[in-house]
Amino acid sequence: MKIKSDYVLRSVAGYYMVVPVGDNSLDFNGVINLNESGAFLWKTMEEETNVPDMVRALLSEYDVDEERARADAEAFVKKMREANLIDE
Repeated sequence: MKIKSDYVLRSVAGYYMVVPVGDNSLDFNGVINLNESGAFLWKTMEEETNVPDMVRALLSEYDVDEERARADAEAFVKKMREANLIDE
């Protein structure tokens, strides 16, 4: 799975926002705000990945245990699926 190419992550004044580009900007109203770890996960999903790879990335970047990293990765993927931002 990976993030659809019609959405980009932007950092503006210390805030991370997902912005639609191209034709999606006509169908998608607004932006999605992400915190630092959400932006990190977004970046991991710009290339083909899976939840176990995302968990490993979180463990290498943040001081969290595996259970917390897995829960965060799964919650992030769920939200991205609900927003229809993932190609699978």
